[in-house]
Amino acid sequence: MHRLLAATLTVAVAAALAVGAALGIVALLNATPDQPNRPLVHYESPERDQ
Repeated sequence: MHRLLAATLTVAVAAALAVGAALGIVALLNATPDQPNRPLVHYESPERDQ
């Protein structure tokens, strides 16, 4: 009976740790700030009155 209880507790703790790690990773990914959508290279537009 001791081994069954230890195995059950081990499975429960492992499942709780896995869920906690998954939620933590999702929270970290959502916490990153959005990057501005600006081009790195900007070309001057040609003058229209040439």
